Amino acid sequence: MTGVSLEGQVAVVTGAARGVGELLARKLSARGAKVALVGLEPDALKQVAERLHGDSAHWYADVTDHEAMARVAEEVKERFGKVDIVVANAGVATGGPFVDSDPVAWRRVIEVNLIGSAVTARAFLPVLMESRGYLLQIASLAAITPAPMMTAYCASKSGVEAYAHSLRGEVGYRGVRVGVAYLSWTDTDMVRGADQDDVMRELRQRLPWPSNKTYPLGPAVDRIVAGIERRSSHVYGQWWLRGMQGVRGYLPAVVGTVGQREMRRFATRLEGIRTGLVGAGGAADEEARATHRD
Repeated sequence: MTGVSLEGQVAVVTGAARGVGELLARKLSARGAKVALVGLEPDALKQVAERLHGDSAHWYADVTDHEAMARVAEEVKERFGKVDIVVANAGVATGGPFVDSDPVAWRRVIEVNLIGSAVTARAFLPVLMESRGYLLQIASLAAITPAPMMTAYCASKSGVEAYAHSLRGEVGYRGVRVGVAYLSWTDTDMVRGADQDDVMRELRQRLPWPSNKTYPLGPAVDRIVAGIERRSSHVYGQWWLRGMQGVRGYLPAVVGTVGQREMRRFATRLEGIRTGLVGAGGAADEEARATHRD
């Protein structure tokens, strides 16, 4: 499919305060899109909005809150007149052995990454049907292959991949295209936060090439922008991820065998791994929930 000009298009990006969301908002804006930023860090969102090239606005909202996201969808349409593109990007992560995991943090990964993506789609699908627009779900290499010490993240990203593929068949006849974007380890606060733990960092470095590298953010986001322009069903932030689709059926057995060996190697060092949400985005999520409880 040939690319669609983003000039004058209205794009919503969740998790837009940092990382993939922040750079994606800037690149969409540079191509002429009007951008609605959604996230939990109002000051950071304001700063991102002020750096954008064209018309933009920002909204504070928890993507797991249906009422809040429905309000955002109404206000974005009122502000811009339409919505053409929605990128469900908001996400958090936690790592470490499942048996020792923090059950609250583990559940929150599922809530934000999977439930939050569904809440986002539920809120914006009516306006996307009006514009015959495009919903892009940010998934991960974690959707293609399981990995020890990442049970919540793998479950959530496998879930959003399956959910988005199911949704594509439901809404295509209404003119809405649905895409899934896959990213490997990319230089974001989330990945840097995970790498602060020595065991998690070393385990990742022992993965087979090319999955053991951290990839620069810019080229990955450029690929996402190109996918948005083409309204692609599948978008790959790194070139080699496309090839993983053909072998994914074999990966659970391989990972199960190799993973046991690696876990045995690191068994004496597993105690003390941080089990909460990682990175600045995880800290922002925890702070927002603590404030809400107060």
